[in-house]
Amino acid sequence: MRLELVCEDRVGISREILDCFLARDINLSAIEIQQPDRIFIKSPNLEFSDLQALMTSLRRISGVCDVKTVGYLPSELEHQEIQTLMTNLPDIVFSVDVKGSVSLVNTPALTALGLSESQVKGHCISHFVKGFSILKWLESDEVCAQTQKLTLLDEDFLGDILPLNISSDINQVARSKAMVTPDELVGAVIILKSVDRIGKQFNFLRTFQFAAFDEILAKSDKMHTLINTAKKLAMLDAPLMILGETGAGKELIAKACHQASGRSQNQFLALNCAAVPDAVAESELFGVVTHDGETKRGIFELANEGSVLLDEIGDMSPYLQTKFLRLLETGCFRRVGDEQEVCVDVRIFCTTQNDLAKLISEGKFRQDLYYRLNVLSMTVPALRERKEDIIPLCHSFCSVFSHELQRTKPLLSRNVLDLLQSYPWPGNVRELRNVLYHALTLLEGDTLNPCDLNLPKAKNESYDEDLFDGSLDEACKRFEKLLLQRLYPSYPSTRQLAKRLGVSHTAIANKLRDYKITKK
Repeated sequence: MRLELVCEDRVGISREILDCFLARDINLSAIEIQQPDRIFIKSPNLEFSDLQALMTSLRRISGVCDVKTVGYLPSELEHQEIQTLMTNLPDIVFSVDVKGSVSLVNTPALTALGLSESQVKGHCISHFVKGFSILKWLESDEVCAQTQKLTLLDEDFLGDILPLNISSDINQVARSKAMVTPDELVGAVIILKSVDRIGKQFNFLRTFQFAAFDEILAKSDKMHTLINTAKKLAMLDAPLMILGETGAGKELIAKACHQASGRSQNQFLALNCAAVPDAVAESELFGVVTHDGETKRGIFELANEGSVLLDEIGDMSPYLQTKFLRLLETGCFRRVGDEQEVCVDVRIFCTTQNDLAKLISEGKFRQDLYYRLNVLSMTVPALRERKEDIIPLCHSFCSVFSHELQRTKPLLSRNVLDLLQSYPWPGNVRELRNVLYHALTLLEGDTLNPCDLNLPKAKNESYDEDLFDGSLDEACKRFEKLLLQRLYPSYPSTRQLAKRLGVSHTAIANKLRDYKITKK
């Protein structure tokens, strides 16, 4: 069990919090303080009634503003992120202390050396890496980052040697001399990059300088920032989590990252985890060996050395989460109905519009899988948050659809442009695309007007006088009902609608019941 307490920064509050646990004979396994107003506590799991009583007691402490359960401690998340990065980085990485002894080593380094972690850690780095005196560098008066040609097992590498410093709070009262002083050198990180791999990447970038991203129409600052981030993350092999609302363009970003990577010559395959039953999803992803002995390869096998997109990963079943986690950890899996191990090399992209941290706390999503997937992440902004992109997207879609329908590209009237920019687009770019395709399919003239768009507001541009009859309270309730009726089809669950409107799930459920609004 892990708790997060939001509290005031006052003397003695930590002692009072710990006394609550002591009074109930609850042993603590970890305590972390993040900033002055966040305290995280880890303890054994409690019965629900005991947990309720404990949280009530904690909330009574003066200065405690909120208490809630969380899926992980900050240090646990940080540790998992570091471990996942170290495992997925293709480069060889060593971390050494001030004496040059190896304190950390990643999987590619162990693979290259053909040694176990215990055979490397604690030994001097000079036993493995030649061509640079780490000890002399560490003992010099001014330790700066270096890039050198280094040798590992008679193979040349481009090596980055980076000083590792730890800073302490210089405003704190002076403490023991044994304590770390500001900017004290505690070691170094050595990254060895394959010369062949660097050459291949350089040639690839010169030839295909992110041409895939040129297809993404972006005029807004938010999209420019997103694309710049995506270009940096595209060249990595670690899993990439892409967040955003439905129809925002998450799959488009994933495809662009694949095309801009060294895997672009291989397959990019996708599966929507929410759209297929569990048994079908397992055979689609991992393949199957039939009773007749026929082998049907799955998506992971077909996309070997390429990329796989798992859409709506939050809807993956617990069983598949376990099998998928093993693939991420080992790179291997077994086909359905087969005992033979299959090993693959795939880049994983995941998309979701769910709050995975919340699903973890509800026991619906594996915490260890979340750590594996959420090392690299980005969020695609909703269309209503980047209105500068709406008109360029409209012109682009109209050009494409006009060519497809073999008709003249229509003129977009000023009124229709105003309407397109003012509409909230709950279905984002996908909804905009569908609305314009529908309009151009039925359009008989050469000008697109508001009446040609299949939008709620376009069908009734005048004010509904009945909406304003009666008292202010009555008018507000009528408007509230109308708002819920219009948004509910696009956000077809109480939790999605509550998140869209920024209110609690319970409040939305009550209002839908009061107004007798149901799914149609």
